[in-house]
Amino acid sequence: MTQKPEPRHEIDGDVFVSPRHLASTTGSGDPALAPLLDLGWSIEHDDLGNVYTNAPDRRIRVGYLPEGEDDGLWRINAYRDPFGPPTWGACFNDRTPTEFVTAFTTALATAYEQGRPDTYLARPVARTDEHDPFHAVVPLLKNGWEIDRPRWGVFAIEAPDGLAGLEFTTGDLDPEAELSTRNARWQLWAGTSIDRPVWYATASTDTPVALLAAVTECVADPAPLPRWRQDTSSYIKGMAQLTPILPPAPTPLDVRRAVASRRPAALPAASVPRWSTTSRPALPGPRR
Repeated sequence: MTQKPEPRHEIDGDVFVSPRHLASTTGSGDPALAPLLDLGWSIEHDDLGNVYTNAPDRRIRVGYLPEGEDDGLWRINAYRDPFGPPTWGACFNDRTPTEFVTAFTTALATAYEQGRPDTYLARPVARTDEHDPFHAVVPLLKNGWEIDRPRWGVFAIEAPDGLAGLEFTTGDLDPEAELSTRNARWQLWAGTSIDRPVWYATASTDTPVALLAAVTECVADPAPLPRWRQDTSSYIKGMAQLTPILPPAPTPLDVRRAVASRRPAALPAASVPRWSTTSRPALPGPRR
């Protein structure tokens, strides 16, 4: 008689998600805002629950917009003139892994703190090492991403599993459209199709390469990302590898502490009868 295989149990609780571009968001904006707020940037809230933070000189503005007009959860703009149009803009939608946004804001905070406007305001220049736009692509290529099918005016690379990609569009683009639509110079995405991605991030023409490279380095990192199983996106089923996060094995010190915690507590010294030559004899008990 053939024995039926035991049913597989659904993984629950804390899990590692691999590859990390299939991890989706953590649902919290705190990690990505922290590098900026740690520098003393101002923070404001509106009645809807959106959060805004500004650099002291008003040259960089960041919006965390869970109640925005579209799915652009994060909008980050920089200004040479605080009263002029944005010099560049980046957008991360509401399902982008939070770690990728945090990589961007951390690099931005570092450049701002170091007082290097060339790293957060300067226009990328080809054929210069640090500012060459394709410097942002190198971390992905080193991690096995491959050049995608060539298309006119678009340089594209694709993740090994085919479920993520990065595109760089050449030629002239509409500056206003770059800041408000997905028709931007750079687009990073994950899902089964770029036309309907699960998450995406865009960056306009003059976005500094150092900030973009910080994101692609984070995406290229082979280490999995931790997530709560119920919060993972449904589309990753059968695509991402989920590994339960097990508690660490107890150390010898942990074992000794556990044994000590189970021992009965010693009685206080005052409760132990102590007799001496000066002790008074015990009083007789009550008669029955």
